[in-house]
Amino acid sequence: MTSHDWSDVRERLSRLAAARPARAVFGSEGHRWNLEPPLSTGELAELEKQLRVELPEEYRSFLLEAGRGGAGPSYGLFSVRRVAGRWRWEGSEADRTDLDILDQPFPHVEAFNPASPPGEADFGSPEEFRTALEEYWGWYETTVDDPRHSIGMLHLCHLGCSHLEGLVVTGPARGRMWANSIMSDEGFQPLFDDDGMPLGFARWYLRWLEEAEAQVLPSAR
Repeated sequence: MTSHDWSDVRERLSRLAAARPARAVFGSEGHRWNLEPPLSTGELAELEKQLRVELPEEYRSFLLEAGRGGAGPSYGLFSVRRVAGRWRWEGSEADRTDLDILDQPFPHVEAFNPASPPGEADFGSPEEFRTALEEYWGWYETTVDDPRHSIGMLHLCHLGCSHLEGLVVTGPARGRMWANSIMSDEGFQPLFDDDGMPLGFARWYLRWLEEAEAQVLPSAR
């Protein structure tokens, strides 16, 4: 993945903010089309030193040129801030990223579901299936939100109902955007563009911006 020119993003967001129909865009009442200030190169270096990982280039350039969080898909981008001398991302469900293990490799390149319930066809009798299902739900309640399921994945936004999307920062899928829907039993899936190509951070963010402009600006003329 390469870096990206983010020089027009704030201007585009300002046009959206000024258009009354922009209020209808999902999540905009929260972020109000505002981006927080970018990170300095020193702050980014400090952040990456703490994480023990270099962030993918498209997201690095966004943090340095556009902003550290705010306006973005769904309820907006989680904002990265220094709190009590440590860097972290803030926002609803942002703590689903375990920063202490973010540097460990994300091992997946295809969709997976560690919380997939058993199927009745896999058992010899209804009694065996019911027993397995009860055991599954006991496991689910205690381990489904285990951050080890998403090692190496940096959650960046909350879509609602505990659905998250984030950026893989380590491993073979580094630089690609994934969905985390484990809380609704749908597991983890890589995200793709309309042409079937994997989504990196830049295309993921700009696709949202383009869709917002298509929804808002024609009716604002």
